[in-house]
Amino acid sequence: MRTICFYFQVHQPFRIKRYRFFDIGHDHYYFDEYANRTIMRKVAEKCYLPANQLFLDLINKYKGKFKISYSISGVALEQFELYAPDVLNSFKKLAETGNVEFIAETYAHSLSALKSEEEFKKQVEMQTALLKKHFNVEPVTFRNTELIYSDQIGEMVANMGYKVMLTEGAKHVLGWKSPNFMYCNSINPRLKVLLKNFTLSDDIAFRFSNRDWTEWPLTADKYVHWLNSIDKKEEVINLFMDYETFGEHQWAETGIFEFLKHLPKKVLSSSDYSFNTPSEVADELIPVSAIHVPHPISWADEERDLTAWLGNELQEEAFNKLYDLESKIKACTNEDIQKDWLKLQTSDHFYYLCTKWFSDGDVHKYFNPYSSPYEAFINFMNVLSDFIIRVENC
Repeated sequence: MRTICFYFQVHQPFRIKRYRFFDIGHDHYYFDEYANRTIMRKVAEKCYLPANQLFLDLINKYKGKFKISYSISGVALEQFELYAPDVLNSFKKLAETGNVEFIAETYAHSLSALKSEEEFKKQVEMQTALLKKHFNVEPVTFRNTELIYSDQIGEMVANMGYKVMLTEGAKHVLGWKSPNFMYCNSINPRLKVLLKNFTLSDDIAFRFSNRDWTEWPLTADKYVHWLNSIDKKEEVINLFMDYETFGEHQWAETGIFEFLKHLPKKVLSSSDYSFNTPSEVADELIPVSAIHVPHPISWADEERDLTAWLGNELQEEAFNKLYDLESKIKACTNEDIQKDWLKLQTSDHFYYLCTKWFSDGDVHKYFNPYSSPYEAFINFMNVLSDFIIRVENC
């Protein structure tokens, strides 16, 4: 029997407030409390609460035959505790079913894997400690921020003891190969690798409500027909997407929740697919080959590379200037500085500095609270200037 692996990324950054040059040296609180609370409550009502309830109902209805998985960043869990304890409780109810896998990632949803192995490991340990605290689970599956992966990152993850890692089924990496098989890391084959089927994932995440799409409207019947048309030799369909797809990016009025409601029944009654979590897939399948990824890939944009976060001089300067502080941060015992250090590493801050205006420009503008990447850069660097002063004083 073939399998479907549903995985959802759950993440909300601590957004930085408007921070002026004249605030440097005077105002040491950088984050927009109002925006963080307001956005969290809005997304909770539109996405997290209704989606969690729907998935809980489906898990109970199909008595263990429907399974899903989540990675929840540490900063998102922190905001659940602050602003949305009802959302945290709803995830706990999902955890209690035994049909949901919680996946390790970096606490700050950061790019630390590209810069500092020590910081990377520290953040993973912090995030997994929160998973243990809230859900009483110890993850065996890993996904890096925005599915960023390379042979070297995979080796680090394998050495940390994880058995399977998720990443993008990027065309320039796969070539003629299919993402619908299990692979393994090319340096340490003990780490199994699951690749996102970006066509079938993006049909739900991006194209679902697009009335200009030739396949609109997307129904459960049509989607299962596509699944059934895949070569019978292909073993696993990895559907990876932002959790905010449901109700936030694709509003309830588009029919996205109705689609989800009917999909499991159609899959289980009209196909040879089952639903499994990543760790179950890793236990059941044998890798067909190693996957060679010498340069980092991600699930972002058409290029599936790092240019969404590190594609211009603004991003490189902000990124390098932040991580130049690492050695001094280690020597600093100030708790507030340590907390701010984590929050400032969140990848969203560098995403806002992206200057792409071509195929993916609309996507970047949708997620960007600033009017321009230059405004975002000035704001971040003002904050960073004050942070550097505090670190030096510490």
